[in-house]
Amino acid sequence: MNARKIIVVDPTIREGMQYHGLVFSLDQRMEILRFQEALGIDISQAGYPPAHKSEAENVERLFQASEKKGYAIRVAGLFRALEKDVKPMLTSGFKDFHLHMSLTKEMLERKSLDEMFGSLERTINLIRKEVKDPFIDVNVLDIGNMDIDLIKRCAGFLIDKLEVDILTLPDTSGIMSPNLLFEMITSIVKLTAGKKTGISVHCHNDMGMATANTVMGAAAGASAVQATALGIGERNGIGDIFLVGKALKEQGYQLNLKTEKIDLFEQYYEYVNNNCMEQTGFSIMNYNTPFFGTSMKTHVAGTHGITKYGKAKDEAFFLNVLCGRSLVIKYLELNNIRYDNDRIKEIVNRIKDKSANLGRSASKEEVIEIVSDFV
Repeated sequence: MNARKIIVVDPTIREGMQYHGLVFSLDQRMEILRFQEALGIDISQAGYPPAHKSEAENVERLFQASEKKGYAIRVAGLFRALEKDVKPMLTSGFKDFHLHMSLTKEMLERKSLDEMFGSLERTINLIRKEVKDPFIDVNVLDIGNMDIDLIKRCAGFLIDKLEVDILTLPDTSGIMSPNLLFEMITSIVKLTAGKKTGISVHCHNDMGMATANTVMGAAAGASAVQATALGIGERNGIGDIFLVGKALKEQGYQLNLKTEKIDLFEQYYEYVNNNCMEQTGFSIMNYNTPFFGTSMKTHVAGTHGITKYGKAKDEAFFLNVLCGRSLVIKYLELNNIRYDNDRIKEIVNRIKDKSANLGRSASKEEVIEIVSDFV
């Protein structure tokens, strides 16, 4: 078991604003922040202040509200690594600055790496000059499209020279597989030995592997992970915060995230999903949503219907040719259908025959009729 501490960053507010045109109002952001605080999330990446004055105002208000209410959660904003981006937030008491620099092929054709390093260093020096004890997280993107030597060069500059608090390595394009991400994060974590900088991962879900990649990033030595409610985010989204947290806690990692508060997590997810439905007409939650989806409570074949991740309430049972003795008994008892226990084998076989003849599951009425023949 691994007792290493993992910081959990939830960018639901910011990433959610990149999902199908969804826009969170200030009141909605306040409610999301309330959920995040109650669930033990360490940092809320609450917006992108450089985008518009309203965005800067909303992030500042969220920060002020968290301070006034005595929240433990830290409120952060995401900025380009430019002095002009961070200046408006320097006098607000704001402390958590998440900066990003894009090292795509197109960007490197316009600016040299030394120019970008210079801009980043000036920005960080400005923050440290104006803000007491700031927390600085620098995102270097996109690792799925970067050469490992370039990533190591950037990491060395940020870890050894600038001594940032967190270096985030985002798979922005969502193209990495868990084994490749593990190898990459392992190699970068080695550069942090004896240093103050921790490594964070932010994985996109274009190939459906964001949650697995995020867990593997932590297993590779990352000390922070970024994930959102229902994995909401740009394009296919990013890692799911409940699933990431649950997987890590079950492996012994130490997280403040309260994954045991399943009902509260479900309320958080439903709140985000309802806002999405109202504005876009799209539902993020669906039948096959892991853990919280209806399929987790659906039973057809007995042993396959038993899972420690499932929830007992509102279970759905379908009796067809795959059903077995234990499942039929549970179905009968839950539906208060009296039956002769000595003839349960015959009842099961009759239900299977009925299903086979109909080409579908037997209805409750049909099951009652079958059972009545054996009472």
